[in-house]
Amino acid sequence: MNYTINTIKDLPIVAKELLPSIQKCRIATFSGSMGVGKTTFIKVICKELGVEDIVNSPSFSIVNEYVTKTGQTIYHFDFYRLKKIEELFDIGFEEYLDSGNICLIEWPEIAEDYLPLEKLTVRISEIEDGKRVIVAFEILKNDKNKI
Repeated sequence: MNYTINTIKDLPIVAKELLPSIQKCRIATFSGSMGVGKTTFIKVICKELGVEDIVNSPSFSIVNEYVTKTGQTIYHFDFYRLKKIEELFDIGFEEYLDSGNICLIEWPEIAEDYLPLEKLTVRISEIEDGKRVIVAFEILKNDKNKI
């Protein structure tokens, strides 16, 4: 599905629409150039999921953990600074994926070979006048369905 974001106020609408896919797949990747709004969009998604904690980019810690009002754990990753695949294993990335909790992953490219096939892929790009386009598609085990 394609969404045009005219202002930041449009993000909750898109986040609400993507929540069923995020909850079903549990893994969502966020790609786009630096400064395009990946962390901002994840903040909105976390708010819609019921996270009351402050949501920040985990660019230095690599992973942040948040808890929703209902006690659900959300993991937020930022792999921008990772240089070697071994760094993923050093943080126990496989255990996070196998935890059954939602994992929101910025800059997922280094981890692509280790991510499950079933996931929500979100790509954000900037267009004219500072607007953003969000393209999201859900990949299921046996087929590729766009949402």
